[in-house]
Amino acid sequence: MHSGRHYSLREVIAWTRRETAVFLLVAAVPTALYALADCRWLTLSWPPIAIVGGAVAFITGFKNNASYGRLWEARQVWGAIVNSSRTFAVLVHDFIPDNSARQRIYYRHLAWLTALRYQLRQPRSWENMRLAHNREYRRKYSVDEWDGSMEAELTPLLDAAEHSYVLARTNRAAHLIHLQSGDLRRNAEPGLQGEIRHVELERALASLLEAQGKCERIKNFPYPRQYATLNLFFIWLFIVLVPLGLLPEFQKAGDPFVWLTIPVSVMIAWVFHTMDKIGESSENPFEGGPNDVPITSMSRAIEIDLREMLGEKNIPPPIQPLNNILM
Repeated sequence: MHSGRHYSLREVIAWTRRETAVFLLVAAVPTALYALADCRWLTLSWPPIAIVGGAVAFITGFKNNASYGRLWEARQVWGAIVNSSRTFAVLVHDFIPDNSARQRIYYRHLAWLTALRYQLRQPRSWENMRLAHNREYRRKYSVDEWDGSMEAELTPLLDAAEHSYVLARTNRAAHLIHLQSGDLRRNAEPGLQGEIRHVELERALASLLEAQGKCERIKNFPYPRQYATLNLFFIWLFIVLVPLGLLPEFQKAGDPFVWLTIPVSVMIAWVFHTMDKIGESSENPFEGGPNDVPITSMSRAIEIDLREMLGEKNIPPPIQPLNNILM
């Protein structure tokens, strides 16, 4: 998540400079042929191109709206995880009097957060972090889940048996909830009051498991590829057609003005293509990009709350942004 006021102009230019160079070439070639080689047939009427541009703008707006919806839903889900974690911690603190059992359950919850964020950071074939401009920007910040080891982070949070059990499973976060439920059942007091407390704790666990399922749905089901692919094709079709439509329009003002086709075409192409890139950078909110939901930072905030409830003194500090990027 970008935590600054806005991206700098330098960052935006660096983010789009490769495409801008292509736009310049696409506009310069037909303009040079038209002006220097007298290829007057390299023109098209502007109204059909404007119709294509209107369709492209509509589809791009639809994509951006859907991408933002995925990003905002992911943020809401993690907001619910923060709230449910605090609720669960308070219930455990009040309902389970044994300090060692309470600490074990708290640590297992931190292990669940760790396993969940590592699972959500695993790459998918449709994600964008492998693209050149994202790899370059990646040098400006760090992603703990890429640079660290889940096995190492789980070691101080679980006993040896549970550590081995969890690492042998595919969906480790789900199995940690399973272990948590079994521990709560063993700690339930006999009688009606104990049964009511156990039900409340299990209900809190169910809300966490539901939030995990929502995260997995967003992570494992991409923005539909047919929309993303055709939208990209339509944008490039429009970008290629724009200079052909502008050439006769500037020709009306005289031969020297024909060269204005190049900067105007580049500007139009840049706006349309960058709008598509904005949607593309938002559609996978857990991939580790600079516009993602800051799940590492949010997990650390939960960890601080739980450790303070346990009365621990060695509390880790909140995660700070690196170059205005908070992960």
